[in-house]
Amino acid sequence: MTASTDTADSVTAVYRVSGMSCGHCEGAVSGEISELAGVVSVKAVAASGEVTVVSAAPLDEEAVRAAVDEAGFELAGRA
Repeated sequence: MTASTDTADSVTAVYRVSGMSCGHCEGAVSGEISELAGVVSVKAVAASGEVTVVSAAPLDEEAVRAAVDEAGFELAGRA
């Protein structure tokens, strides 16, 4: 099941990220993803391994994967 919500102004997608264990991890992942073009907000939760991204348009999953890799973690896919 893919969690995503589309509105006229934004698209929300939830991704699963492996390896996050603390607030620093959440910040690293959020920081890298927030640099992608069109991203409005990012909320990473280490306890669940989920990252919720709100963007102006759907994001390319490979771009999200590259951002997560840059932060030192692994994108497991959509939640």
